[in-house]
Amino acid sequence: MTDDKDPADYLTRHVQTGGTGLQQKIDALVDASAGNSANAPLYREMILNIVRMAQADRDRWDAKIMLQTIAELEQAFARLEMFKRRRKVTVFGSARTHVDHQLYALARDMGRTLAQNDYMTITGAGNGIMGAAHEGAGLDNSLGFNITLPFEQRSNDIVYNTDHDLRFRFFFLRKLFFVKEADALVLCPGGFGTLDETLEVLTLIQTGKSPVVPIILLDVPDGGFWDGLLTFFKNQMCDQGYILEADFNLITLARSPDQAMQEILHFYSNYHSSRWVDRRYQLRMHKPLSDLTLDQINEQFNDICEGGDFEQVGTGCPDPDEPELDGMHRLVFSFNGRHQGRLRALINYVNRVENLRNPGSA
Repeated sequence: MTDDKDPADYLTRHVQTGGTGLQQKIDALVDASAGNSANAPLYREMILNIVRMAQADRDRWDAKIMLQTIAELEQAFARLEMFKRRRKVTVFGSARTHVDHQLYALARDMGRTLAQNDYMTITGAGNGIMGAAHEGAGLDNSLGFNITLPFEQRSNDIVYNTDHDLRFRFFFLRKLFFVKEADALVLCPGGFGTLDETLEVLTLIQTGKSPVVPIILLDVPDGGFWDGLLTFFKNQMCDQGYILEADFNLITLARSPDQAMQEILHFYSNYHSSRWVDRRYQLRMHKPLSDLTLDQINEQFNDICEGGDFEQVGTGCPDPDEPELDGMHRLVFSFNGRHQGRLRALINYVNRVENLRNPGSA
């Protein structure tokens, strides 16, 4: 006789309350801790998932992974709440870059330039490029996401043992926050880790798993580190059909911190952020677009729209997740979700001063 029962059915089954009143206890716990929070249903589902795992009594190592993941997420969320409303830029690069190297000076100037424009600098909290960026930014404008390794891994002197020093056991959680918290990403030359981070952020944004933000490849004026990689992208990937020509819109090569900073500032000059609402994509904007610009967008970017037209919505549109953004203008459309490089081109288009309805108005 064969048993056709799915061995992993504990993932989908309802909590077995039996005569224990477990469901009522969970509801009471959520009510007592979350009160009238709009997030109460989410907290309830989190607890139910833990209860399902407890009922299945899975491998101890699996339980430890789940425990550590939840604990690290909660601790990181709590710490980062202190810096929630500040723009941040993640800077990647080699930990082996010597203080006398011109790349060290470049990264230090990048951190200083970000701080002067009220942006925080996130790094992996190490030395080299990371330490240089934090040195330029200063503690108040720095965040370090360190990784706990079998051997001693100490954060750099700028952030060490402060509220700006976050420590992770899992690389995947650390990478999550590198991207989640970043309003832009600046990548300096480095080794395998830097290339891993470069390709990962490109993959996340190209596939729509992470919002479009500036990805800047930064090098000294006469440096050739990124030129070879971009040539490989063009000759071996784009020409072979593995990526699209429009995907290059996601990348900017910069030769100075000022050039990188201008790219970031221009990206957020009119565009603010984006989100999905009821299967439609919304670009939040500081200022409305002219009627002519809207007509041009409907003509030039219809390839990324699954149906219907691009519509402009004025201020007062409810934003339940972020009510402070109710006053933003919005460009709303049925985005196909595939052409992120073209979406980046659209963002560039809405940022042009000449495309605004009243360029000089607030």
